[in-house]
Amino acid sequence: MKELVDFRADILKALAQPTRLKIIDFLRDGERCVCEIFPAIGEEQSNTSRHLNMMLAAGVLSRRKDGLKIYYAIKSPEILEVVDTVTLIVKQEAAGRHELLKAV
Repeated sequence: MKELVDFRADILKALAQPTRLKIIDFLRDGERCVCEIFPAIGEEQSNTSRHLNMMLAAGVLSRRKDGLKIYYAIKSPEILEVVDTVTLIVKQEAAGRHELLKAV
């Protein structure tokens, strides 16, 4: 049986890729059809579908079908908290580097 640490790593790996982060940002406002996602993030449909399936398997996204359309949504709002925390860390790091460069 998979350990908790493995499941945590799977979720973090599912978030740790630029295209997947674009998808997460696009889904912030709620569920969207695949037909809306790939044009909005500027990726090919096949590439987008591959990333969506990877995040679905990791438990980051949920999926539902309505006729021929497939809709994806962020499964848990805590995913956005993780992404927002990383964004905050990046901003703090950038500000610190900026201050360091000003002192040189």
